[in-house]
Amino acid sequence: MAVRSRYLRTSGVHATIEPDPWHANAFVLSIDNAEQSHVNLAEPQEVFYEYLRRIANAIDLLKPAGEPVTALHLGAGALTLARYIQATRPGSVQHAVELERELLDFVLEQLPLPAGTDLTSHVGDAREELAALPDGLKFDVVILDIFSGPEAPAHLACADFYREAAAVLAPGGILAVNVGDEPGFTLVTSQTKALQEAMDSVAAYGTSMLFSRRYPGNIILMGKNTPWPEGWAQSLVAAGPHPATVLTGVELDDLTG
Repeated sequence: MAVRSRYLRTSGVHATIEPDPWHANAFVLSIDNAEQSHVNLAEPQEVFYEYLRRIANAIDLLKPAGEPVTALHLGAGALTLARYIQATRPGSVQHAVELERELLDFVLEQLPLPAGTDLTSHVGDAREELAALPDGLKFDVVILDIFSGPEAPAHLACADFYREAAAVLAPGGILAVNVGDEPGFTLVTSQTKALQEAMDSVAAYGTSMLFSRRYPGNIILMGKNTPWPEGWAQSLVAAGPHPATVLTGVELDDLTG
C-alpha cells in the first residue's frame, strides 16, 4: 500500500498511513507528521509501541486468558488496542470515541479491523460522549489515550472527569491513562494527584529511567475502584518491556511530592 493521506477538518492537519518498511503487513499512522500508532494487520496481538504494550499487559491481568472483556477507548488512533483485545479475547464488546470523524473513517477504510470485531464507534468529545453512553453500560477497561505532551485539555485532565470514567467501570475494572510528558513530569504529577482524588487505588507504570524525571516519555497511570490487587505490580514488571517500574502506595506519593 502506498502512503495514504486524509485531511482532518477539526484540527486542520493531515493524517497519513504508510507501510512500516521493517515489518511486513504493518503500518504507521501519523498525524501532522508525528507518529501516533502502529498496526500489524497480520498479527494484531503484536503491539509495537512500548506504552501501548504496557496497557495491553494490564488488560491481560483483568480476566483469564482468552476470556472476553468490555472495553472503552477514549481516543481511537489506529485502534491498536481494540485489535489486540479482539485477537487475544475474541467476543469482547468494545466502544471507541474519537473527536475526528475523518480520522476514524480513514483508519477503518485503510486498516480494517480483525474479522468478528464488535466495536461501536462514537464521534465527539471524550467527556461528552462518555456522558452520552447508554445507562448501565459497564467496562472492564477504560483507556484514555488523548494527552500528548505537557499540554492537555483541562476538562479531561481533572479529577471530576476521572470520577465520571471510574463510574462506568465494572467491578474489578481499570482506568488506564497514557500520559506523555516532558522532563520534570508536571503533567504526570498533576494527573496522578487527580486520579488519586477520584479512585481508591492508583499505580504508575513505565520505563524505569523515566521515574528520574530527567527524560521525556510516556507513563501509564492506572486507577481502580478497589484496592490494588496483590501480585499485579510484579506481573506488570515481569511482562516488560524491560526495565520496568510500577509505583503504588507510598512510593507513588513520593513521585507526586
